[in-house]
Amino acid sequence: MRRIRSSKICPIISAKLSSQSLEELPVIIQSNSNDSNHLNSLIQNMSVKIKNELPLIGGISCNLSTEAIYRLAEDPNIEYISFDSKVFALMDIGTATIGGNFPHDKNYLGEGVTVAVIDTGVSPHNDLMKPNERIVGFKDFVNDKTSPYDDNGHGTHVAGIIASNGYSSRGKYAGVAPKANILAIKALDENGSGNTSNIVKAISWAIETKSQYNTKVINLSLGSPANNPCSKDPLCKAVTKAVNSGIVVVVAAGNSGPLASSILSPGINPDVITVGAVDDNRTIEHSDDTIASFSSRGPTIDGITKPDLVSPGVNIMSLSNKKADDYVSLSGTSMATPFVSGSVALMLEKDQNLSPREVKRKLLDSCIDMKESKESQGVGMINLEKLFKDAASGEKEKGELNQDTSQFFNSPIVETFLVLLFVMLLLENN
Repeated sequence: MRRIRSSKICPIISAKLSSQSLEELPVIIQSNSNDSNHLNSLIQNMSVKIKNELPLIGGISCNLSTEAIYRLAEDPNIEYISFDSKVFALMDIGTATIGGNFPHDKNYLGEGVTVAVIDTGVSPHNDLMKPNERIVGFKDFVNDKTSPYDDNGHGTHVAGIIASNGYSSRGKYAGVAPKANILAIKALDENGSGNTSNIVKAISWAIETKSQYNTKVINLSLGSPANNPCSKDPLCKAVTKAVNSGIVVVVAAGNSGPLASSILSPGINPDVITVGAVDDNRTIEHSDDTIASFSSRGPTIDGITKPDLVSPGVNIMSLSNKKADDYVSLSGTSMATPFVSGSVALMLEKDQNLSPREVKRKLLDSCIDMKESKESQGVGMINLEKLFKDAASGEKEKGELNQDTSQFFNSPIVETFLVLLFVMLLLENN
């Protein structure tokens, strides 16, 4: 068997090569120089058809034979060859559980902030369409359709947790940010799966159009087994580009718990906000809250502590894709993730100048410690009452300080002192 530089290929491809498989493999190839033109010429010389160009990570996706992989691995301009893995969607009271009513009472509802939901699509449910349409854009990387739809239901449910206004339930099933906008990006098929390369393309499109739609947040309630270190992983590289462009990226931890080191990609990326799931036992009180058994645990493949935080993810009622006024209950870190994305929308309505890293820091500083291990809960459960109460307290103190300062300078004693000081200066100059 031929030797190959294993540092250039992912473990899945290594295993295929070791088994001397003759099948063509779906791969993502990344260049050292991020030069997609060079990659194109290399692939075309091999008479291989390119499936997707991925300029965001300086790569392309295609199917390659074993021989072609051997040849490419010898090229010094090739950085990494990874398997174009399948990415899967990760299958009322939750908003109250995280203290969502507190910012709502202060009229923070996510208005004007757009959250991109990269998922199975989003159906035009009443709660997103009435009285005003808030699905502000739609892109289909699966079937190339132009009108919003969801042939699976997962993305619609996620979008509802973020931005449902409860139109069809008289407010009962309103989301965290009931006036936020949704940018629906379909990158997973009717079965809730899709290739890594499609997710990279979807993230790239969200970045390219962020000014057009005012996209501030990307919700990724999906994941793929973390077979590569973050520095080589195509999804990790894509979400880093999104964060560097000013977009907050919120990612599901995965549903592979309680197994240790089971965080999925791109949740292994330290730049994103990785969300695990809590079982709130259908109560607003926190005393009976526990980490959901299915919620993936850290550390990551690189030894980083994840998840970052947790939120409700068991028996969450949200929008159904079957009827425009129907609801359905689902569980998973997929459901926990949009609670955080909606919370970020509220934060960015309040202060649009917050950077992704500032948003993450403020969120982590406002969590409730559940007294679980860091590998299970991160820093704890998100709590918007604590987050917005602390912010409001800071503003009040600042206002009181300004008022006290004004009263000091306007007091009669200070005015007399300033007059005497002015007279003394005049006498000294004379």
